[in-house]
Amino acid sequence: MKLLIAVDGSPYTAKAIKHVVAHLDWFRGEPELHLLHVKLPIPPGRSRAFLGEEAIKRYYDEEARDALTSAEKLLRKHELPYVASYKVGEVAEEIRGYAKKHKIDMIVMGSHGHGALQNLVMGSVATKVLACTSVPVLIVR
Repeated sequence: MKLLIAVDGSPYTAKAIKHVVAHLDWFRGEPELHLLHVKLPIPPGRSRAFLGEEAIKRYYDEEARDALTSAEKLLRKHELPYVASYKVGEVAEEIRGYAKKHKIDMIVMGSHGHGALQNLVMGSVATKVLACTSVPVLIVR
């Protein structure tokens, strides 16, 4: 079974990973784990032109490394193999696209636990992922 764990670098991601590790017996054999961090793009304009593409690439690399480090550490602690990557784009769409491309069986996400009103006004990544994919989504709170 292929699991995609959405990683944002927050304690909620760590909680989701710990949940997966604690319930490995739910899966036949060891699941294939994919860690994915998605960063929103820097809007086009003067700031992009001023910074330059190389600096922007370094920024995305550093942000992804920072976000993925604790998730990778948890999986290494339990000697679980994984694939880690990052994308730049709209978060829910990038998660959906990755899941489709890699034939993911389940998406795992930590929830920040915002209230219904905040989700109604702002939306949530989890809600958007649920709306845009047919892949089962496990949300850990």
